[in-house]
Amino acid sequence: MSKRMLIRADDLGWTEAVNYGIAKSVREGVIGSVGLMPNMPAARHGLDLLRDIPVCIGQHTNIYVGRPLTDPARIPSLCGEDGCFKSSRTYRAAGEDFVVLDEVILEIEAQYRRFVELTGEKPHYFEGHAVASANFFKGLEIVAERHNLPLLSFSMGEPIRFRSTMLFSCMDSMKSDYDPFESLKAAAQRDYGPDGCGMFICHPGYLDDEILRTSSLTVPRAKEVAMAVDPAVRQWLREHEIELVTYDDL
Repeated sequence: MSKRMLIRADDLGWTEAVNYGIAKSVREGVIGSVGLMPNMPAARHGLDLLRDIPVCIGQHTNIYVGRPLTDPARIPSLCGEDGCFKSSRTYRAAGEDFVVLDEVILEIEAQYRRFVELTGEKPHYFEGHAVASANFFKGLEIVAERHNLPLLSFSMGEPIRFRSTMLFSCMDSMKSDYDPFESLKAAAQRDYGPDGCGMFICHPGYLDDEILRTSSLTVPRAKEVAMAVDPAVRQWLREHEIELVTYDDL
């Protein structure tokens, strides 16, 4: 009996180099679902690279890098003095949730509207980058309910329900000894039960000056591109009867 595995790429739009890596991972590899960061200047570039490729595109809502789509004066809890989002490091160092719910809803809404403007459709799944803010996740829930969007909840290791499927997530890219193929193998061989599905989250991409300046995740991105397009990966999945699916299939 085959198992189901969903392999997702986050961060489309962060930089053009990241976009090129994601596009290669989709076009030539095993990536079937891609999360778009609607506020980033390279968002349209990333979508152009994926034009005419069958791929499930969701909204990877971002409140930690780049400039917001909302006037920073209206969302001061999210922004620094330069008008850019506060960094993920700021969230990790904070002793409390400094995000104001009404403010973050404004930005989530703005990113949703930009997503629809860029793609011409609603997100196929709707989620946010994991920052330490309960109000951010609450805001995602409110906006998803408001627009009837398929919300993908955040969970620290626990399975989550998406529509009628229980998803078991794996994201090892920040580990010092990270080997993408070995992590994928381990994730694929877990017991998901008859109705479960594995969800392997990665961040494939090539590196440029901007990603080196703005992200702590660098070398693993290139490793994940290499893994995604390696014929041995697809062969291993086939030999172990792993069926690749997207959020559209759930």
